[in-house]
Amino acid sequence: MTVEQIVDEALGLPIEARLVESLDPAEDGYVRQLWVPEAIRRRDDVRTGRVRTVPGEEALAQVRRAVAR
Repeated sequence: MTVEQIVDEALGLPIEARLVESLDPAEDGYVRQLWVPEAIRRRDDVRTGRVRTVPGEEALAQVRRAVAR
């Protein structure tokens, strides 16, 4: 597989699989405990305008350009 094919496959996975599936299932509760404050912080950053969201297609295009370099 090419790097672009691997990236396409990985990005095609559900977000939960990308974040947690490769970790030990026994640690799942611990991982969730760590991610909750981070998820809340990120949500608040978007809601208050501290960060700008990027449409999914634009984000994927940016990743593809970065991988192609």
